[in-house]
Amino acid sequence: MKYHSEQKNRWSHRLFLFAAAVGLMALSALYDGCGIEKTDGSKINDLEYEMVEEENIPEELKTKIEEKKAADFKLTYESDSYIYVVRGYGEQETGGYSIQILEFYQTQNSVIFQTNLIGPSKDELKNAAPSYPYVVIRAQNPEKNILFK
Repeated sequence: MKYHSEQKNRWSHRLFLFAAAVGLMALSALYDGCGIEKTDGSKINDLEYEMVEEENIPEELKTKIEEKKAADFKLTYESDSYIYVVRGYGEQETGGYSIQILEFYQTQNSVIFQTNLIGPSKDELKNAAPSYPYVVIRAQNPEKNILFK
């Protein structure tokens, strides 16, 4: 009887190993088929852009900005061969804020847009009314995802 029990245990062990191997192969096939592409975040080149004054912002984009301006927001808008990139910093207690564009460049798989909110100087007369600082730029559409930093 002991011999039969050992044989049964070996058979169960082999069956378990076979099932585990098949499972690993299936996971490997899924991983290879749906793998995440590694991205190289290195700068390829700076992109040219122009600042867009409020009167030149497309109406549909103006509406989206108005809807979102009270909170911190990031959005893009495509029109013809251009892309509009918008970065808003939400409601600020006073006026006198400006936005500095630090970088707008292309990597292998995306475009990086980095800005910085600059507060009013201590010497500057502060407007007591709240403000909603945002910046809009327009560039040739690079056909890549925009990443905000």
